[in-house]
Amino acid sequence: MAKATVAFIGGSGLCDMEGLDGQADVDVQTPFGDPSDTITVGALAGTDVAFLPRHGRGHRISPTEVPSRANIYALKSLGVERIVSISAVGSLREDVAPLDMVVPDQLIDRTRSRVSTFFGDGIVAHVGFADPFCPDLSGLVASTAEGLGITTHSGGTCVVMEGPLFSTRAESELYRSWGASIIGMTALPEAKLAREAEICYATMAFATDYDCWHESEEAVSVELIMANLLKNVASSQDVIRELVPRIPPLRECVCASALENTIITSPDRIPEAAHDRLSLLVDKYLGAKTEVS
Repeated sequence: MAKATVAFIGGSGLCDMEGLDGQADVDVQTPFGDPSDTITVGALAGTDVAFLPRHGRGHRISPTEVPSRANIYALKSLGVERIVSISAVGSLREDVAPLDMVVPDQLIDRTRSRVSTFFGDGIVAHVGFADPFCPDLSGLVASTAEGLGITTHSGGTCVVMEGPLFSTRAESELYRSWGASIIGMTALPEAKLAREAEICYATMAFATDYDCWHESEEAVSVELIMANLLKNVASSQDVIRELVPRIPPLRECVCASALENTIITSPDRIPEAAHDRLSLLVDKYLGAKTEVS
């Protein structure tokens, strides 16, 4: 099977990267169903990378329908250790202007209809999530973007809403009162699942609009978002090309051992089916599967 150590989840346009050597599309089967689409793999600046279109090619999957468990599990099975998410967001702050990039360090979960964990059905783990983004990878993303002259905001809170409808004005003002910087629909459950999979996760969030709170700007619309989104595709590809060679081969963050001491189910009580389903994640700590007596 193809291998990759760094993955990028975003729009299908990201797959069309100049300088990607040995490009191939691979189908990956997972215990959680099919990923959003085939995964494009290749070598970029000598590093094996993967690109996964979050909403499928042609943008046919809504935010609620994104098979995030299958996506993260598939990337883990390819050997991915770091994921950079590229997403469009609405700005909740005057100083975060459309076309600015935000590398958030916190999340507020306002989703309602998404499965946000690999665990359950016979195996329980409680994984720390106080700092939902990898600080090392996020720092590299921010410094790389700044070096390219992109207006970049390092840090900030991202509200993740269910979608697919946008916020009401009351909701937008509520999130602003909480001190949030941006609002989007895709960082969760990706960030939670990446943490459970011991994969570093960072987000390149490009502001496309001022949500609906800004009195002097037009209300958020699909037309406005798509126009600005297209402008940001080239910027995100520039960041990716500069970022990949800067990523060190070894990880020194806590993400790599996030599952350690978090699985609280007694090994002899874990059903074989549950162990099989999560073997890629848990064998590091549980060893060979054990059947219930």
